[in-house]
Amino acid sequence: MLRRTLAFLAILAIGLAAVSLSAAARQRAHRATAIPHRIVSLSPTVTEDLFAIGAGKQVVAVDQDSDYPKRAPRTSLSGLSPNVEAIANYHPDLVVISYGGPYIRQLENLGIRVVDEPAARTIIGAYQEIKQLGRITGHPARATSLVGSMARQLRAIVASVPRSQRHLRVYDELDPTYYSATSRTFIGRIYGLFGFRNIADAADKEHTGYPQLSAEYILKANPQLVVLADGVKPARVAARPGWRTIAAVKDHRVVSVNEDIASRWGPRIVDFARAVAAIARQR
Repeated sequence: MLRRTLAFLAILAIGLAAVSLSAAARQRAHRATAIPHRIVSLSPTVTEDLFAIGAGKQVVAVDQDSDYPKRAPRTSLSGLSPNVEAIANYHPDLVVISYGGPYIRQLENLGIRVVDEPAARTIIGAYQEIKQLGRITGHPARATSLVGSMARQLRAIVASVPRSQRHLRVYDELDPTYYSATSRTFIGRIYGLFGFRNIADAADKEHTGYPQLSAEYILKANPQLVVLADGVKPARVAARPGWRTIAAVKDHRVVSVNEDIASRWGPRIVDFARAVAAIARQR
């Protein structure tokens, strides 16, 4: 009798466990497919994507670096070192990040869905992230339309540059200590659309994608196009020792581009490409 009772209890326990696991699985599946209504974005690029696809009204908080668009609900939240408790205080049903980290599991343990949209390495990758956000937030058509518009604009911008200007030597300056971006980086691939030759490629001995050049190296490479993503003004570049002899300076092909536009992989890559094309057309 005792053995039968124990056996019955064991079977009952297994059954209850199976039911519990099944319920948990259903809850996870529901969270993964339900359209979120309280989104926290911890990435400036993701914030731009969300508002561009029409999901802005679902966003309840964004990180401290999400400064565009202006109507985004900017907070003191950090995307680089997130505070789980501070995030949870916004009662989100979705948190979107770009930098990864151990806090993801902590948020998921609180029943909060987390989606990681890391920095895109290619333009196609940026398009895919926009479309994924569209599917997740219930705006797939708007996201697809945005991607199509971006692609059309980029093609038109590239076509606006005469073929004779499509093979310029380009130097992309990330900061005043001459760190640059090679053709392997996202921004480098924007230059690749035009057919520009990136002077940083030959200097990237460690294959990081972001080598530090020297003034001597840059002068010897003699770039025909200089793009400043570090807030430096073109006039200051011309004032650097020896830089007046650089082709880009002599031909007035030095342009300063907003750092945020130059470092994000969202909808404003079109603005970046447009600024580059305008200076490349200079004769």
